Amino acid sequence: MTLKVYLSGEIHTDWREQIVEGAGGLEVSFSGPVTDHAASDDCGVAILGAEPDKFWHDHKGAMVNAIRTRKGIAEADVVVVRFGDQYKQWNAAFDAGYAAALGKSLIILHGPDHQHALKEVDAAALAVAETPAQVVDILRYVLTGRLPG
Repeated sequence: MTLKVYLSGEIHTDWREQIVEGAGGLEVSFSGPVTDHAASDDCGVAILGAEPDKFWHDHKGAMVNAIRTRKGIAEADVVVVRFGDQYKQWNAAFDAGYAAALGKSLIILHGPDHQHALKEVDAAALAVAETPAQVVDILRYVLTGRLPG
C-alpha cells in the first residue's frame, strides 16, 4: 500500500522536512502548498497583473493557490494539518474543514496550547498529534502495523 499525504499548514518551521525525513523507507508520497511565503502571497499579481487594492491582490493569490491546494487535498489519502504557535493559520483551518468535508483521513498537528481553540477541528480528525515524530509513527503503523520503539 502506498499513501499519498498532503502536508498543510504553517510554513515557518521545518515540520514538513521532519515528517518526510522520518518517513524515509515507507511507501509514502508527499505533497503540499507552496511554502515560499512571498511567492504564495504574490503569485496572483505576478501572473495575472497588479492590483492597487490589497484585498484584490490577496484574492488573486488565494485563488491561484487554491488550484494546487484543492488538487492536493482531493488526491490525498491522508491530510496532515499543522497549526503553529506564532501565527493564526486561518488557511490551515479551512484546509482541515475542506479535507473533512471530502471524507479524507485527517491528522491534526499542534501543541497543547491550541487544544481549546482547535477543539472542533480536532474532533473532525482521526488523530491529533503534538510532534512530527508522532505523525511519522502513525504513518508507519498504518502502512506496516508496527508500533514505535
